[in-house]
Amino acid sequence: MILPYALLFMIGCICAALILNLIRLFTSPTLTDRILTLDTMTVNALALVILYGIWAGTGLYLEAAILLALTGFVGTVAYCKYLLRGSIIE
Repeated sequence: MILPYALLFMIGCICAALILNLIRLFTSPTLTDRILTLDTMTVNALALVILYGIWAGTGLYLEAAILLALTGFVGTVAYCKYLLRGSIIE
């Protein structure tokens, strides 16, 4: 009974967080802040995918969320390694 309302509220909160992350992405002073903002946006996108999976009542979206999490993690590590060493592949 209350689950659709709770899911709708949670989706709204995460969308608001994504909008605030976009503002932070465009106003951040350093590249490190932008990388962390993109990583936070990946986590918010993960939450949206999982919430949609709960709303749809299927476990298929959990697999998509896992792939998105892996891609976001590898991307964040690659950006940070590039900042530290100047190249990704040694």
